[in-house]
Amino acid sequence: MEKITLGSGCFWCTEAIFQRLNGVQSAVSGYSGGKTKDPFYREVVAGTTGHAEVVQVTFDPDVISIEEILEVFWKTHDPTTLNKQGNDVGTQYRSVVFYHNDEQRQIAERLKAALDASGAWGDPIVTEITPLDAFYPAEDYHQDYFNENGSQPYCQFVVAPKVSKFKEVFGDKLKK
Repeated sequence: MEKITLGSGCFWCTEAIFQRLNGVQSAVSGYSGGKTKDPFYREVVAGTTGHAEVVQVTFDPDVISIEEILEVFWKTHDPTTLNKQGNDVGTQYRSVVFYHNDEQRQIAERLKAALDASGAWGDPIVTEITPLDAFYPAEDYHQDYFNENGSQPYCQFVVAPKVSKFKEVFGDKLKK
């Protein structure tokens, strides 16, 4: 198994997408990239810790490649908005790849450059690519959030449409 840690806005959305991806063993919501040790959700969303909301994805590289993981990552959020995804604003919602080894760094940088050059987005990609220093799992009530709380308004109006779009675009990569 291999791990990579990704930030693409609200971790509830990111977790819900990667949980459904074939080859992914787990998607754990958490925090990374800041200075505060063992941060709490209220601190992170207040923007005082420097941490981003992230999901640590554990995957089987014999089933799904790091390139495929990163393709899903970049196509399921807007990597051109600095510190913002939809109505979520602040550094805690930044687009970021926390790589776990040099091979992941090289692949992420190559794919980011190719996507930027393709003009797929009208603006430059601002996704940070940085080494993972520490990962702090979020509180238990954040784990498996969409699956457990799908009827809540945020889940219905924000998470569910992203998951639906993901299923349409990546139907061939879904868990059976």
